[in-house]
Amino acid sequence: MLIFAGFFTGLMVGLTGVGAGAMMTPILLLVFGVSPVTAVGTDLLFAGITKAVASRVHDKAGLVDWQVLRRLWLGSLPSAGLTVLMIHFQWFEMDVTTLKQVIGWAVLLTAAGLIAQKRLNELGRRWRIVDESGFKRIQPIMTVIAGALLGFLVTLTSVGAGALGAVMLAYLYPLRLTPARLVATDIVHAVPLALFAGLGHMFVGHVDFQLLGWLLIGSVPGVWLGARISSSIPQKYLRWALAIVLGSIGMRLTGIWM
Repeated sequence: MLIFAGFFTGLMVGLTGVGAGAMMTPILLLVFGVSPVTAVGTDLLFAGITKAVASRVHDKAGLVDWQVLRRLWLGSLPSAGLTVLMIHFQWFEMDVTTLKQVIGWAVLLTAAGLIAQKRLNELGRRWRIVDESGFKRIQPIMTVIAGALLGFLVTLTSVGAGALGAVMLAYLYPLRLTPARLVATDIVHAVPLALFAGLGHMFVGHVDFQLLGWLLIGSVPGVWLGARISSSIPQKYLRWALAIVLGSIGMRLTGIWM
């Protein structure tokens, strides 16, 4: 079951860039009964390794925008490091129930982001065309801020690097990033972010390596397959289906729907 869960999640990541956190963490919580802190820590390393496989495929295809990535990492990596320190020194504490709720709301936000992505892309495109100089002036700093928000949310819940990152990029780079380039750039951004945050959780003792191993056995071939065929699959229908699934999972975790 763990291998199958890893394969399915890896396939979704390769196809859409979404799922390593938004799907795997809830699966670990709801299906396998893993504690929230262990689910988050293990899933971060799972996401980093799984997306590294897809990143290589996308990079060889020339789909990665490295300038955009540098701007995102400038915000996300320091933010992730600061969040790990906050967790380690217990600057804020959450019990198991509260953390589960926070993960649930992050999953719901991810589902909403998948639905809103096209509309936000249109808004960004309109702004970019109407006020090109003003848009380009704030684009770099907005990208760094977006990265910082992602770094905090991903380190805390392991959710958000895929869908929310894609939504932010769709708005901030409406003309520059085609759908294929957006997915590729979003996936590559998540690799060092997830690995960095996952290593932080590992040092705190929140990683189950046996669990991680079984998941990776399934996810590595799954994400490779998904990345290879992603350009030939209509993203629109995949994202709507994924949004419905994640919405149901999020409502279950938050207690909105039992």
